[in-house]
Amino acid sequence: MHNIDPGALYLVSTPIGNLEDITLRALRILKEVDLIAAEDTRQTRRLLTHYEIKTQLTSYFEGNQQAKSEKLIARLKAGESIALVSDAGTPTISDPGYPLLQECIAEAVPIIPIPGPSAILAAAAVSGLPLHNFIFEGFLSPKSGKRKRQLTQLADEERTLILFESPHRLCRFLEDALAVMGEREIVIARELTKRFEEIFRGNISQALEKFRSTEPRGEFTIVIGV
Repeated sequence: MHNIDPGALYLVSTPIGNLEDITLRALRILKEVDLIAAEDTRQTRRLLTHYEIKTQLTSYFEGNQQAKSEKLIARLKAGESIALVSDAGTPTISDPGYPLLQECIAEAVPIIPIPGPSAILAAAAVSGLPLHNFIFEGFLSPKSGKRKRQLTQLADEERTLILFESPHRLCRFLEDALAVMGEREIVIARELTKRFEEIFRGNISQALEKFRSTEPRGEFTIVIGV
């Protein structure tokens, strides 16, 4: 029997699609902690039900994370162990968790990472683009003007660029990227590890042609060459 550290916050990575991708250690931690703080309790409950885990759940999302952090810190300082999970992948990376992490650091609460699935690394690994040095920018602005300014700042970047984008903004992002950065090699990973996983490789113009003719659906991770 492994022991959970009392009063510790566990940052637990969860599958980005395929439930089989969770690690044995992550399953054990989720079973043994006192509480799981989840970005979406409905989403996390599906994972827990699949693996017959009955640990108590509480919500921790962007809208309540400031107020909820104080309550979670109080429970941690009282000796309870808590696992933080996002909808998919690693907590705090383009997901809620930063305020809680900062509070834990300030209060000397132990923080233990439980590594696992990552859409960033999965897309990077399969891209075929140089990865000796790369940069992750998350989601750029949904507004074209600001997005173009951000892309202008990245245009001279000498590292492979990795971003997230939503399906309804994908074509507008590609239009702006082409206008600002010019023609580049691009890899667009859609629905990684899921049933309809798709990896597009080509240049930005070809990507635009494809996704203008086929409505973008799912979650997108984009890798752009220099």
